[in-house]
Amino acid sequence: MDELNSLLHGFATVLSWYNIWMMMIGLVLGVIIGVLPGLGGPNGVAILLPLTFTMPPTSAIIMLSCIYWGSLFAGAITSILFNIPGETSSVATTFDGYPLAQQGKAGNALTASFTGSFFGALSGVLLITFLAPLVSRFALQFGPPEFFAVFLLTFCSFVGTDKKTPFKTIISMMLGFGLAAIGMDTISGGLRMTFGLSELLRGIDFLVVVIGLFGIGEILVSMEEGLKFEGKNGKMNLKVVLQTWREMPKYWMTLIRSTLVGCWMGVTPGGATAASFMGYGLAQRFSRNGHKFGKGELEGVIAPETAAHASGTSALLPMLALGIPGSATAAVLLGGLMIWGLQPGPLLFVEQKEFVWGLIASMYLGNFAGMILVLSTVPLFAAILRIPFAIVAPIIIVVCAIGAYSVHNAMLDVWLMLLFGVIGYVLKKLSYPLAPMILALVLGDRMEDAFRQAMLGPGTGLHVFWSNGLVGTITTLALIMLFWPLVPYALRLLRGAGNGRNGNHGGNASSEAAK
Repeated sequence: MDELNSLLHGFATVLSWYNIWMMMIGLVLGVIIGVLPGLGGPNGVAILLPLTFTMPPTSAIIMLSCIYWGSLFAGAITSILFNIPGETSSVATTFDGYPLAQQGKAGNALTASFTGSFFGALSGVLLITFLAPLVSRFALQFGPPEFFAVFLLTFCSFVGTDKKTPFKTIISMMLGFGLAAIGMDTISGGLRMTFGLSELLRGIDFLVVVIGLFGIGEILVSMEEGLKFEGKNGKMNLKVVLQTWREMPKYWMTLIRSTLVGCWMGVTPGGATAASFMGYGLAQRFSRNGHKFGKGELEGVIAPETAAHASGTSALLPMLALGIPGSATAAVLLGGLMIWGLQPGPLLFVEQKEFVWGLIASMYLGNFAGMILVLSTVPLFAAILRIPFAIVAPIIIVVCAIGAYSVHNAMLDVWLMLLFGVIGYVLKKLSYPLAPMILALVLGDRMEDAFRQAMLGPGTGLHVFWSNGLVGTITTLALIMLFWPLVPYALRLLRGAGNGRNGNHGGNASSEAAK
């Protein structure tokens, strides 16, 4: 009851014309940032942070958080229309979103994406509102062994849900781990695979690889197929939005499952990107249409977007309650709070009650306003598919090059983007999945750091990953998922051995009768 009273006071704080105006400006800027590949929420918030220094803290955090919501919503737009993730957490959305656009169902895919995003974000805000103390205590239980176990479960889930080509999945994942190892070792400070290039000291940035693999790689594939959009005649109007909404209730289990995964990965914190991949993998595993994933399944769009938004929103909880940022954007917002003289932590809910509950109230309003904004622009973005691809392709290449260069203002990143574009084309022709490679590149260094930190303690060994109930449960689940593809082979071998023994017994009985 106290939480509801505080939330009502928060709405009273937010519902001023100035704060509503800051909210709308933040959403529009966020949509622009989300559409441009290479920027993303963390970079956009960091770039625009100086604009808020002269504002009151409540208005400033409202604007910055709405930039974040807008970029999360809009990250799916280019993922679905052009197979270019605008946000790192939108990579999994490309797997089914782009095929839907090619089938003339871009409007359905965008509507499902925005609706799932809204559901996940709203669930994350509800978690912050009512479960802050409980979740804060849970997050404190996570150390290096627990983080490693979570990352291991994420990777093993990918292997376990691939029923057709688990070995290709593992090969793709190993390539991603190799790329993640390039640069400076964060534990020892040594250099690895830099080949004397100072630009590689920071490693290969995830966004550069993603822009190349998905953006340039898809353009090469489209050039081979004849420079056309197959879905250019797709219609988009209010009727399509309502039709998609009528289909959404049958995916209620996917929405709930992805929300739970996203909130868990946001609080622990595993990150929105890992949450989107895990949400997609679990949806594919449990769906009756799992074999159709990757070919244009609406459920394959709903799952990653819901999980990513739930994670991105709930990641703000440990930042506010503990002062521990759960994502890159939360880290930028944490810096903003300190600049404004606010100290995140348990006392923030006591000493700055008006600020905290004003922020939480703005999350509710920002998500409602963000959904209305992006849904109203769906026809505009869907109409882009009617433009001839021969005109759109050069523009996409230029945008990709600008996005890659803006990551570190280095020309090497543009050349790497082109190189990974060719690699992406080759891998697609050889039917190697790109998702495991991307996931390993994103989380590989963090997983390695967690493993090595867990091994640094005196007298530690692999048994540290079963040292308590929490880490032991997660590690055991990960190993079950890893070896799950071998279960059918083992059952066939057992049945074959049993049939062989029965055959031998039958043969022996026939011999005795003949004698």
